[in-house]
Order: sequence, then structure tokens, then C-alpha cells
Amino acid sequence: MLYKPIEDYAVIGDTHSTALIARDGSVDWLCWPRHDSPALFLALLDDDKGGSCRIAFEGLRSTSRRYLPETNVLETTFVTETGSARLVDVMPVNPPTPEPEEGPDGEGESRLVRLLTCLDGHVAGRFTVRPTFDYARCDGIPIADGATVLFEAGKQRLRVNAAPEPSLDGAIAESRFALGAGETAYLVLTHGEDGERAAIDDFAGAESRAEATIDYWRRWSDRCTYHGPYRDAVLRSALCLKLLTYSPTGAIVAAATAGLPEAVPGNRNYDYRFTWMRDATFTVTAFVMLGYVREASEFLRFLREADGSFGRDTKLLYGIAEAMPPEEELDHLSGWRDVGPPLVGNAAEGQDQHDIYGELIRALCVFLEAVDYDPPEKVNDRLPEVLDNLTRRAIACRDAADDGIWELRTGPRQQLHTKAMLWVALNDAARIGRNIEGVAPEKIETWERIAAEIRADYLEKAWNEERQAFTGAYGSHHLDAAVLRAALFGAIDPSDPRLRKTLAAIEDELGVGDLIYRYRMDDGLAGDEGTFTACAFWRVGCLALDGRTGEAKAAFERLLARGNDVGLFAEMIDPKTGEQRGNTPQGFSHMALINAALRLQDTIGRFGLPEEGCAAVKAAAE
Repeated sequence: MLYKPIEDYAVIGDTHSTALIARDGSVDWLCWPRHDSPALFLALLDDDKGGSCRIAFEGLRSTSRRYLPETNVLETTFVTETGSARLVDVMPVNPPTPEPEEGPDGEGESRLVRLLTCLDGHVAGRFTVRPTFDYARCDGIPIADGATVLFEAGKQRLRVNAAPEPSLDGAIAESRFALGAGETAYLVLTHGEDGERAAIDDFAGAESRAEATIDYWRRWSDRCTYHGPYRDAVLRSALCLKLLTYSPTGAIVAAATAGLPEAVPGNRNYDYRFTWMRDATFTVTAFVMLGYVREASEFLRFLREADGSFGRDTKLLYGIAEAMPPEEELDHLSGWRDVGPPLVGNAAEGQDQHDIYGELIRALCVFLEAVDYDPPEKVNDRLPEVLDNLTRRAIACRDAADDGIWELRTGPRQQLHTKAMLWVALNDAARIGRNIEGVAPEKIETWERIAAEIRADYLEKAWNEERQAFTGAYGSHHLDAAVLRAALFGAIDPSDPRLRKTLAAIEDELGVGDLIYRYRMDDGLAGDEGTFTACAFWRVGCLALDGRTGEAKAAFERLLARGNDVGLFAEMIDPKTGEQRGNTPQGFSHMALINAALRLQDTIGRFGLPEEGCAAVKAAAE
């Protein structure tokens, strides 16, 4: 089977679920009604067994595509031997009026609308729809009913409305079109029954849904406060993060897909449609710094509601609306490029990763400062108790080994990144405690004292004199790009000459040009993974902190060029081929992009000099 490159895919969505659409216009991944629901289109993971919604033209010569400016609405242009046509793909979003202070800012319809217009000459072709419910474990029974086709599979239903009217060809719904200049066709997919939602039964109705959604996205984009030189890339990343939200709860999934491989060949085919506590810091920071305080607040609302223990039992990983499902192999599917089996669910839920306390407290700190310590009730509720519980847990595990940020399968270690995040937890808790009521001064002093002890410990024990670098774990010789992230959090002083040596060592051993591997050691898994996209953006941040702004700027711009044609990044990049690897689009990659752009703007603004001048100023300051 021939599989499209991962970078071939663009994403659309309605803040409830997402669809991945290839350059050829085929919808090859769609989960309804939620991000984490079983896929009913998954040609992405098995081109034979997995369903799709495709468009095919007679005499096709070329395609091109873009997002309509400042939206998550995809426009694809097809050029044939006889004419050209434009396809607009949108998942409708209906904002409530007035917008509530808390809760969803848009209601989804579990619909996908496809609007086709002939631009010139004449075009002919067809739409085809073949759903394969429950990850292709359940075939839908199609029923033709006038202008619609209904697929039923147990309690699952998918309705197809189209003009020209669809017909059945076995298990496939088909709508054939032949259009002259200015003529139109459309296809609408609706999950479940329409219920109280108004049916879409003509092009005008479909077009009005698209126009309302375009308006929603543009009003959302207008709120972005970043107007720097990389606005297009930053805003696209922000729009991507917004797509990855599940607005009913405020959750954000790590990626839109499951099962796409990080290594080819290999067995790293995980499901990322859940919420990692680790994403809290960069998510909240990215949204706050771009002016999207409401989105940051919604994510914190989710975390507070998901953890009803007020920090006593905070977990690494959460389902977006329900408990985490168990990890499961879909061994009936071939997997992308036959790298299988794909996995759904995620067993990392059971790991010990102690950095999460620093992740959550830093997210709270950034948000509270953005709202001048006047947060919504849900975030403010019993905040001193939350701080007390989280810091107690951070202190209790200060000497404990854990599985760490990369979720290795080789056993717990004493990891620098984890220890650094424990320092962040206590340091930021003290920062918050000075600005809210209910935290005793002696408690703040204790947090600061233990934070200083932890920092002194990891700065000594993670430094490897032989390697002349901070290594990933105490007593280890292996380098780890997560050390760069610790530096970005301030857990290692940017002026520490050992950090500069560590960055040079990471560039030499883990770097391939501007790309950076997470690590290069046995991790208990098969195959060689690609470079980790977020790590490359962390390097940009560290270069900027070191005053090497010219080098950082050049590297950042080269990295931006590695996104796909619509500015999206998966989890990893294969340094040999430049192809993207892993689940896509990856929230962590886009969070890192945003934060790198903001840090670059800040450091250039502070130094305001070419690279040589910056180094001179920095040396004088030291």
C-alpha cells in the first residue's frame, strides 16, 4: 500500500474533534464526537481497511492549498486538463451569545462541510464516502434515503448529504459532479442524527455555516497580541493549539492522531489524544503571552476539575472527558507504511514522573501574574491548599528516581530535568505565596530553602567533568536535550559557563544541523526515532538566552521552513529525509515554536545589537 507522507496532512476542527485532510483532498482521519473517540475514517493507519472521504477529478494535473487567512478553514485548489476548482473544508463552530466567562466559546455540530466551486472551464469527478467505525472493527450498513445516505453501525451513525444527490455503490456513498465555471457542488458529513440542529440541505445553507465559522476564527485571531516578524507562524501555531482543545472541559490533547510512528521501522506508535500535565506550562505560557488568557484559564479549569484532590493526587496524564482508557494494540491494522500495530490508549498513565509538580505550579504562576492575582473562582478555589499539597509531594520525592520526561522503558533514574522542575515547583510556589492570602511566611521560607538545596544538588551531581556537560541523569555519560528545557525555566543560570559547554556538547552529539535528538541511548524500544521538533526550538531559546541572537534568529527561520506547506509540525523530523514523523499536528512542537518566537523577540529587544555586540555586552555584564 502507498501511504502519503505525514507532512501531506492539514488539520481542521471545531474544538471538539479534528479531521486530517491530505493534499489530494482525502479525509483520512476523523474521530467523532470527540478527539479521543474511535476513528471512523482511518486510511491514515490502514489504506485498505481504514475508511475515508475522498474527492477525485478527471484529468487532474496539480493541487495547491492554504488556510484561509487567520482561520482553521482549509482551501484546496485543483487544476485539471479542462479547468480548475476550489474546495473549502470546514467543521462548523457556533459561538454562544453572549460569550460566557467560563466554559466553551463555541459549540460543535459533529459536521464536516465540503464546498466545491468550479473556477474556470469545466471539471468532473466524484466524492466518495466509506466510513469504517470503531477503528475499522465495525462495518457500517448504508441506507439510501433520497438526497442522503445514512451509515449505521450499532449506536454510531454517519449521514451523508450532497448535491448532486449521493448514491450507493456497495458500501460506498458516491456523489458525481460535472461543473462549469461558477457552478457548485457540496457534501456534508454529520455524525449521529441531526437532532435539534438545523439540517443542511442546499449549497447556500452549507456556505452560510462556513462563513459563520470563518468569522469565528477571524475574531479569535484578532485577539492575538503578538505582532512581531513571525506573526504568521505564531498565529498558525496558536490556531493549531486552539483546534487541539476540547472546549466542553477545557482540555488540550497532545496531538490530533494516534498510532503514527516515531521510528520507521519500530514499535513507537502511541496515542496522543489525551492531556499531559507536562503540557500545562508551555500551553498556559503560550496562550497568556499571546493574549489568550481565557484559553489558559480554561485549561487550568480542566486541570482543577480533573484533579478533585486539590493536588494530593495529581496525575501525569488525563482523559479529556473521562477516565483514561487502557492501552490497546490495533493489530488488525497495518499501521502507517506498515509500521504497526498502532496503539490506542496510553500506558504512560502509570509511570512516575515527578516533574509534573513544577509543570503545574509554573503554569499557575504565569497565569496568576497575567491576571494580577485575581483569577476566576475555579482556579482560585482553595489555592493555598493546592500549593501546600503539590509542594509536599515535590519535597517528598526530591531524592526519588523517576521515569522522566521521555517516559523511558528502561527504569527510573535520578534525572536532572526532573530535579530542575522540583526546584521550579518550590521556587514558583514561594513566588505565588507572597502574593496571595493564606500562606504562612515560614512556609515560604521553607520552600525557598529546600529549592536552593535541590538546585545545589543537581548542579553538582548532574555535571560530568569528563564530558564537560550536564548529563541527563546523575552518574550518567548520556546527554539529554531536556537539559535545555531546564535552562529555559531558569533552573540553570544562563550565565553559567557549564551551560554553554552543555549546549555545545548537545549540538555536537545530539544535533544534526538545526535538528536535535532527545537522546542517543538505548531506551528499551525498537527502531531509531527521528529528531524531536520541540528540542530544536528549545535550542533556539538557549542561543537567545546566551546573547547569540543572530545565530538564534537564523536557526529559528530555518526551522520554520521545515514545517509543511500550511505551517504544521508533527512530533519529529527524520534528519536524513526531512520527512515528519510521529503524531500530527503535535501540540508540544507548536508550543515550543511560540515560546521560541517570544523569547527571541524579548532577547533581541533587550540586547538590541548584532550577535558580536550582544556577546560583548554580556561579557561586560558578567
